[in-house]
Amino acid sequence: MPHQEIPSKDTRPTRKWLAALSGCGAWLIVAVALNSPRAAQAVPAFAQQTGQPCKMCHVGGFGPELTKFGREFKLGGYTLRTHASVPVAAMFIASLTHTNKDQAPPADHLSSNNNLVLDQASLFVAGGIGDHFGGFAQLTYDGVGRATSWDNLDLRAVTKTRILGAESVIGLTINNSPTVQDSWNTLPAWGFPFTDTAVSPTPDASLLIDGALAQNVLGMSAYAWIGETVYVEGGVYSSPARGTLRFLGADPDSPGSIHNVAPYGRIAYQTDLAGGTFEIGGNILHASIFPGRDRSSGSADRYRDWGLDSSYLKPFGKGDSLSAMVRFEHERGDLRASCALALIGDGTDLGCARYRLNEWRAALRYTRRDQLGFTVSPFSITGSRNANLYGDSGLPDSNGMTSQIDYTFWPGGNSPLGFLVNARIGIQYTLYGKFNGRRHNFDGAGANARDNDAIRLFTWFAF
Repeated sequence: MPHQEIPSKDTRPTRKWLAALSGCGAWLIVAVALNSPRAAQAVPAFAQQTGQPCKMCHVGGFGPELTKFGREFKLGGYTLRTHASVPVAAMFIASLTHTNKDQAPPADHLSSNNNLVLDQASLFVAGGIGDHFGGFAQLTYDGVGRATSWDNLDLRAVTKTRILGAESVIGLTINNSPTVQDSWNTLPAWGFPFTDTAVSPTPDASLLIDGALAQNVLGMSAYAWIGETVYVEGGVYSSPARGTLRFLGADPDSPGSIHNVAPYGRIAYQTDLAGGTFEIGGNILHASIFPGRDRSSGSADRYRDWGLDSSYLKPFGKGDSLSAMVRFEHERGDLRASCALALIGDGTDLGCARYRLNEWRAALRYTRRDQLGFTVSPFSITGSRNANLYGDSGLPDSNGMTSQIDYTFWPGGNSPLGFLVNARIGIQYTLYGKFNGRRHNFDGAGANARDNDAIRLFTWFAF
């Protein structure tokens, strides 16, 4: 599903409520940085704040997959504190990627194959302030795109109360990507694969909720976590001004600007089951977007996403655990503005880009001694035929499997370089059964799905 980028005539500032929201967010970032006694690290800053090693919050002793304890820490607004801490952390990810067949390099500084790259280097400000405020803000250098920008943001205000007689948490979150605030590793922002290729081909079709709005929006949600069992969230997203996004290093025209606001909702139910923790939930996102911020057509592209998800995490003792995750997402789109602007089609048919997409992904992971992890993750995307959107095949269909073996060096905080240092290495293999609609000759030039099979060696260092 293409997200068009065109020059925009719309330079109007965002609405007053968003400006106020941005101001609150800026205040909290400064507050985390300056007012916390030493503030937060498992982002290693949270490990220091809680006095717990990485394995307490993260499955396999390394992020981002959360344990039950880690979920409670996040839902509680990152406020649990037992130690003074420094509110700064950093991480680096580097990888070597080989594809089954040489590819046209995505950037001049890359090769057609066997690319060794710094995927990203990130700096975090992360911590809690007292009993009611906490969060993290991430700044990232993209070694493939060779650019620096703001990355994930999740700032929270929380309080404890009783709802229907049960001890509960209610809170507000300010964040910049739908699902980044979620505490289960089923939805796109924190779902498997936790680190992924940036130098080998991936399918063209994707859903709006699957990262298309990340770092290009700002939103606020209210949530309630009732009796450590029921989670309910509702909020809205809007687009910051073009100049604001440029200052933050984001592309202000991709996918465009949201018309009014985009509502988002989430519900989940969690319970103990057979010695583990079971969760089932759903989510919804509706958005109308002016492509490239161009309002001249008088209409906006419309997206309607909804999904279901479930997860199960069972510890076995001595650091062994089994986790399973599955999600299904459906999108119904009507890119009427892109059609009217002739970004898709010839400008005469306003229904040239109506479509439906279905995406599902599952992941099964076994971790031994909080260090050695084995993961298999099948995935599939299917949808309606549309020659205006999906090139030679006219279909969005892609499917395959990602497998990963990884090793975490110091999940218990016993690094020779100190309690806050941790590292993971891994090998990841992705194979495709179908790519962009076909198994063979998907581009009309002889390319086959298996040509894009990729093996990736990565190292992930956090401190």
